[in-house]
Amino acid sequence: MPDHRIFPSMMRQKSRSLSRRDVLALTTSAALVAASPLRAQSAPLSVVASTGMIADVARVVGGGAVQVQALMGPGIDPHSYRQTRSDIVALTRADLVLWNGLYLEAQMQDFLRKLAERTPVFAVGEAVPHDRLIAHQDYDGKFDPHVWMVPDLWAHVVRAVQDALTAAASDRADLFIANADTYLAQLDRLGTYAAGVLGTVPQPSRVLLTAHDAFGYFGRAYGFEVLGIQGISTESEAGLGRIRALVDLLVQRDIKAVFVETSVSDRNIRALVEGAAARGHNVQIGGELFSDAMGPLGTYEGTYLGMIDHNATTIAAALGGQVPPRGMDGKLRAGL
Repeated sequence: MPDHRIFPSMMRQKSRSLSRRDVLALTTSAALVAASPLRAQSAPLSVVASTGMIADVARVVGGGAVQVQALMGPGIDPHSYRQTRSDIVALTRADLVLWNGLYLEAQMQDFLRKLAERTPVFAVGEAVPHDRLIAHQDYDGKFDPHVWMVPDLWAHVVRAVQDALTAAASDRADLFIANADTYLAQLDRLGTYAAGVLGTVPQPSRVLLTAHDAFGYFGRAYGFEVLGIQGISTESEAGLGRIRALVDLLVQRDIKAVFVETSVSDRNIRALVEGAAARGHNVQIGGELFSDAMGPLGTYEGTYLGMIDHNATTIAAALGGQVPPRGMDGKLRAGL
């Protein structure tokens, strides 16, 4: 089984000391774990995942054999997220911790590396083969972490989650394999749907402009030029020069729609719309996309399948493609 517990780019980062609060909470929580009874063999695995996307995979693959908690809910930006005291308690009490890696959870990586000394911790995004990752000139030695944007890339993460669950509870391996196989068939169908509707967008309209550069894998897979106001991390800043250059592009190329993201402020996107309007060019906000977080838990958009269905359907509809009224299976909320 490949070991995704520590990813290569992390090893090249200069280690930063944990805060005194983190060390104290980690030590205290570890003592509580050590004093608690061992998990009964038949009890569900306690799994903590950093993002909703990873948590969703763990719930599907683990089925009734797991209890899963996601640290970051709808609208939360993982690039800037820092663990809270309650997060630290949950993480140290978990049987298994899953995170994306690839420098997505940039503010948590030192803590998670320390936690890996006593708890099984897996960076499941690192399961994607490196020859399929996108490097970025602004981040030497790192890769674009947004691997969930394309179902066939996310399939590698599904298998990594299956492997991690099996390592934690080998007696349930058959369940995890069966659930993963079923789910991978659904991902294949989702990928086919996305390619189909996005393929109906006229070629000149295949420009996707969003708040930050989260859609690089999406653009490569489906033939779209992708432009982000900010870089692959929302920690990067968008200067006035960048805004002016993108306004020029909107006007010169007659781009009709731009997109906001649920986990990123819409301030810069609205500045683009206003800047284009001042130049006499009307640009619409084509919809709100799920980039670094899914929709509310308990909704279709709060699942990985619903997240990607929503994105593909929303983008295709806004840019002149042909889409079913409510997505792949009619489950999307009305109003697209």
